[in-house]
Amino acid sequence: MVDLFHPFSQTVGRLWSRGFGALLSALLVLAAALPSGATAQTAAGAPYAEAQRLIAAGELTLARQRLQQWLQERPSDPQARLLLGVVLAGQGDAQGAQRVYEELSQSYPELPEPYNNLAVLHAAQGRLPEARAALESAIRFNPDYATAHRNLGDVYARLALDHWQRALALQPDSPGLGERSRALRELLGAESPR
Repeated sequence: MVDLFHPFSQTVGRLWSRGFGALLSALLVLAAALPSGATAQTAAGAPYAEAQRLIAAGELTLARQRLQQWLQERPSDPQARLLLGVVLAGQGDAQGAQRVYEELSQSYPELPEPYNNLAVLHAAQGRLPEARAALESAIRFNPDYATAHRNLGDVYARLALDHWQRALALQPDSPGLGERSRALRELLGAESPR
């Protein structure tokens, strides 16, 4: 499988400080990333390339219309559903995107991409335990999915930073912890501790 997800490792720190501004780029998924088993049922002429072009151009309303038209005739198309989730998230409809990804993970539990995108949504909303669980599901169904491993490492790093900040608040004179916390915050690109 070609790994075409934009990992949130580069944007995870900024997601905490800027919210959904960076979310669309963190979720943008190319339809080619889905395994061939999930695409066998799709017909030639699918609107994936057009939807991806429209998403990249910021024309989310038109991309959404095209994908919804396609899905009226082919409601189980995993690629179109995944792209629809990307569009919904890009339009600020995190709940709608989450619903799409959850339904997609129920229909196609072997696909790691919906879990990865759920994790990005959870992380953007500060729900790190849920992000961790979603990424662990992605890895359970596809142990070789590098993006999920990378993103899970980012979630663990953010969890570590949160715990280090709490430890510093409880015991400010803890040796070396302040330096470690600053270094990890810088690595994550987090502008301020949570």
